[in-house]
Amino acid sequence: MKPAERINEIQEYYFSRKLKEVAKLNAEGQDIISLAIGSPDMPPSEQTVNKLCEVAHDPNAHGYQPTAGLPELRQAMAAFYKRTYGVDVDWKTELQPIIGSKEGIMYVTLAFCNPGDEVLIPDPGYPTYTAINKIFGTKIRYYDLKEDNGWQPDFETLEKMDLSRVKVMWTNYPNMPTGGNARMETFERLVDFAKRHDIVVVNDNPYSLILNEHPMSILQVPGAKDHCIEFNSMSKSHNMPGWRVAMMISNPTYISWMFKVQSNIENGTFRGIQLAAAEAYNTNTPEWYHKNNIENYGRRRVIAEKIMDVLGCHYDPKQVGMFLWGRIPDSYDDVEQLTEKVLHEARVFITPGFIFGKNGRRYIRISLCAKDEKMKTALERIKKVFG
Repeated sequence: MKPAERINEIQEYYFSRKLKEVAKLNAEGQDIISLAIGSPDMPPSEQTVNKLCEVAHDPNAHGYQPTAGLPELRQAMAAFYKRTYGVDVDWKTELQPIIGSKEGIMYVTLAFCNPGDEVLIPDPGYPTYTAINKIFGTKIRYYDLKEDNGWQPDFETLEKMDLSRVKVMWTNYPNMPTGGNARMETFERLVDFAKRHDIVVVNDNPYSLILNEHPMSILQVPGAKDHCIEFNSMSKSHNMPGWRVAMMISNPTYISWMFKVQSNIENGTFRGIQLAAAEAYNTNTPEWYHKNNIENYGRRRVIAEKIMDVLGCHYDPKQVGMFLWGRIPDSYDDVEQLTEKVLHEARVFITPGFIFGKNGRRYIRISLCAKDEKMKTALERIKKVFG
């Protein structure tokens, strides 16, 4: 027996592979501090957890749930968009709960692309955009994001490309891994680009509430729903990465196409999770968001900047999100020369930027998803090796 050809087109996810190495080092007593993955270490709100427990104790709450999602969750998601971004969303027809962006990428690709169709993927960008499109046989065309352009698309270069076979363009603002913030000018140009070239632009938007006082959505642009899709997630904004609650928003036609795919792949999420997620959307106050997403990450960001300084890396202090992205010194031949030294000598795991594309080869990414004391300890360890 031989595997399908698509298996040869992809590799095991970098963090899946690297965390095995880190686990081995920890088993040897190395006590590695991980500043690599964006998994919030803080809990959801108390009301959220209480609602989950309340529903879990209901003996009638454990059956299959509708794939379309409970009305309570859909309504809460729509209200969140109105409250946060000022965007009106019809909860019945323009919104679909999903369990995460990886699944959403799959639904978009299957709903809009035939094998051989082309997609535009940012470089640097989330590796799953590439992996899923390789799995489904679409042709990937990368478009460059550069530091000197604020990590925004270069529209002049995009317009010169042959776009006749492009079906989908992936964007991600606020950007991961670079921390480049959303800009209304960029969103307006993306909507215009999608309309003129008959391309579906998908903005992946899980980071807009992290270290960001002015969250934005591409759907704030008039007419955006006609040509665009936006993902949003509770993983980062509500400290719920393991709960697997996210959403897709677009026009009713696009939503119906993607739901047709989704309904053949998954069943609805546990009722307790859905109702607890609705509780989080409905009860988390601006004060809760500020304490969790601005104050906590703000303290950690200061420590991460000190780590960058010790490593001699350059970074943009205006970047947002739960990571810090920095350019390594020219003295290193490649980024892993630095990250492997940090791992094996300072016993701190940070992410090399090459996993996000060729434009990330001279960069590192530090996650802010570790307790303040852990980050301070990581700083002291790195000082001993690089200070």
